[in-house]
Amino acid sequence: MPELPEVETIRRGLDKCILNKRIKSVTILCEKSWRGLDKALIEGQKIIEIDRRGKALLMQLENELWLMTHLRMTGQMIFVGDERFAAGHPDGGFTEKMPGRHTRIYFEFTDGTHLYFNDQRKFGFIKALDELGLAEDEFLKRLAPEPWDMNEEEFWQRLQRHQNSIIKAVILDQHVIAGVGNIYADEGCYLAGLYPGTRVKAISRETADELLHGLREVMQRSIDSGGSTMKDYVRADGTRGSYLEKFAQVFRRDGEVCRKCGSEILKTRVAGRGTHYCPKCQPKGKVDA
Repeated sequence: MPELPEVETIRRGLDKCILNKRIKSVTILCEKSWRGLDKALIEGQKIIEIDRRGKALLMQLENELWLMTHLRMTGQMIFVGDERFAAGHPDGGFTEKMPGRHTRIYFEFTDGTHLYFNDQRKFGFIKALDELGLAEDEFLKRLAPEPWDMNEEEFWQRLQRHQNSIIKAVILDQHVIAGVGNIYADEGCYLAGLYPGTRVKAISRETADELLHGLREVMQRSIDSGGSTMKDYVRADGTRGSYLEKFAQVFRRDGEVCRKCGSEILKTRVAGRGTHYCPKCQPKGKVDA
């Protein structure tokens, strides 16, 4: 599943491709992939804004309806015009003739260009919503604020509700803080000098503040560089992001040396996820998991 910086990279790419284009028609090839209001309410409408909430893409139409897209594990957004722009899971769909074998929905615009939603495993979706539906949508409604929209006190109070839980599991919980995934959890913990398996009750307020700042820093760096270089995520123009090769301190660097202290980066499992850390910069405490 793409993390917040990858989805923001996609949003920025699509903003250049389809903003202010008018939808001529919507073709649904897989009913499971379309949710919400009837497609007839979408046809004829202009896309006036492309936004993001957590890991969901949001497109506002001029009739005050919204299209919410979640790529899940294998979703792609492919724009075909004078040039081709693609985002999401980088399989053959980026270059094959459209609609392709994994195309589930596609939009034709009045200028003759097209936007395709591909999804090999059919876990993703596009959902048409009105303003009330958007406000009441359970997926969006339960999302916590993102790192930039949460101050230190709010973050601290949210952590205190999970004192017996390990910190990595807590910050991966989208109801506690939105948009943090495995890469950025590991990197944020590293910048805070915090072992990811530490229980919340053992974390000081100062360390919690450093963790929030670390999450903001690594996610912003990733956005600025176009997302991570994980094989499943690329920029909207099909080129890979450069976050991991430029900025990653621990993630996917097990067996390499820590750039700060020279210790070997280790990999373990925390909260059911592969977890990378430096044993010297992020020492385990007495009450760790």
